Amino acid sequence: MNEDKYKVIEFKEYGDERGNLVVAEGSGFDVPFDIRRVFYMYGSDPDIKRGNHANKYTKFVLINVSGSSKVLVDDGFKQEVIVLDKPRMGLYLGPMVWKEMYDFSPDSVLLVLASEHYIESEYIRDYNSFLKMVRDAH
Repeated sequence: MNEDKYKVIEFKEYGDERGNLVVAEGSGFDVPFDIRRVFYMYGSDPDIKRGNHANKYTKFVLINVSGSSKVLVDDGFKQEVIVLDKPRMGLYLGPMVWKEMYDFSPDSVLLVLASEHYIESEYIRDYNSFLKMVRDAH
């Protein structure tokens, strides 16, 4: 997979005796897009899989602000598992990347920044349809 499909981002972290602060600015500073939607997942059992879809044009950055989780990233040709286990670590996902989040720790809070508002019609929820679309476009 190449970097326009996905990449790990290390956010700036500032800390002193008061604790730590992580900064993630949009509009191309830290997050490579304008942030239009923010949501987070928590309370998922380790054996639950979230996501299970690709998006035609929305870009995402996933940050485990607490705990840890794993993300299976699939561009239709190659798969890789990324472990999100540091609050200063983000995972950028471009359009047309299949994603599955799983193996959530009990304290996991997975924050998601999105480039677009929710539009149901741009979600691809069938893996075989996703594969056909990616391979036909390649």
